[in-house]
Amino acid sequence: MSVTVVGLDGAALPPGAAQALAGAQVVVGAPHQLAAVSVPVGATVLGPTELDRLPDNMSPAVVLASGDPGFFGIVRALRKRGLRPVVLPARSSVARAFALLGRSWDDVAVVSAHGRSLRRALNVCRAHPAVAVLTGPGAGAVEIIAGLAGWRRTVLVAEDLGGPDERVRGFDGGPVRDPHVVLCLADQDAVPARGWIAGGEPVPPAAGWALNEAEFSHRDGMITKSEVRALALARLAPGPGRLVWDLGAGSGSVGVECARLGAAVVAVERDPAQCVRLVANASAHQVDVQVVEGQAPAVLSGLPDPDAVFVGGGGPDVVRVAAQVSPRVVVALAALDRLAPCRAALQEAGHQVDGVQLVVSRFAELPDGSVRLAATNPVLLLWGRR
Repeated sequence: MSVTVVGLDGAALPPGAAQALAGAQVVVGAPHQLAAVSVPVGATVLGPTELDRLPDNMSPAVVLASGDPGFFGIVRALRKRGLRPVVLPARSSVARAFALLGRSWDDVAVVSAHGRSLRRALNVCRAHPAVAVLTGPGAGAVEIIAGLAGWRRTVLVAEDLGGPDERVRGFDGGPVRDPHVVLCLADQDAVPARGWIAGGEPVPPAAGWALNEAEFSHRDGMITKSEVRALALARLAPGPGRLVWDLGAGSGSVGVECARLGAAVVAVERDPAQCVRLVANASAHQVDVQVVEGQAPAVLSGLPDPDAVFVGGGGPDVVRVAAQVSPRVVVALAALDRLAPCRAALQEAGHQVDGVQLVVSRFAELPDGSVRLAATNPVLLLWGRR
């Protein structure tokens, strides 16, 4: 079967599209797309959800799409059917949206919530300073704004893209004209730094992870040591589209490291002075961490559901709540008497539990230039997966 995919940019057709349409025996498209083109008399017309009805013996066919059909578009579905279409693209909706805004977009993370869970897209919006969301039913501006409560973000709507009334505006809760894209920006007026890779800096960060304690402001050595952080990060598996709770966050070293690896982070800390320190550490490492001042588990109600939880402070009651809401929990313990109840709390919630004792001796330089081994305090690291 000969299939041509035509990207639509308002009323404009890409070169070659008119000829492909004129000879088509089958035309596939949504009602607003079909209304924008001349469908040949006698051609079979199908909706975009009816690709399975494409007759194998009928050729040629034209499939209509908005913008660039190779960018989160229908080209993938056609290739999964074994077809190798000719693609005539238009400008992508994201390129159009940022052109209307007069802003470069090589730093923008583009996520799709069309036909997918909104959760991962929201977590990227929470973590990344500039995001474009390709929306869908139940995953539009209203839901995105609701999910960003507590995060400092400006939500804009680029609507009627390619149409006579296309524009970018702040979302006011009213109806939005399709096709549209939601733009989520930490600072609408910021000029992005000159980058070298689309979507912002890559994950993992070039400077590595499990950073030295000296790279964080902390109080009297009250910080999760880098060796403990390295294993905790391996068990938490933070990354783009995931949300991590850092409970009893202290100076926030674990939460900041998770954010540097692309995750959205909520840090809970009861000490106001530590909260200030945590914000300063997040700012110093150029990541966005939502800080909740208060005592866990009381303040956990109403927070967005996590994909992983690190418990750096708090007893078995905190671990029990974390284990009930998260498929991954990592607990750092200095006190031996908390091991058994925390392990039991994880097991009661259906987690498979494992752990280690970390005993680290670091190089310490002697006056003559040689080194000795200086022991740090042992730490129990307990983790559960469900």
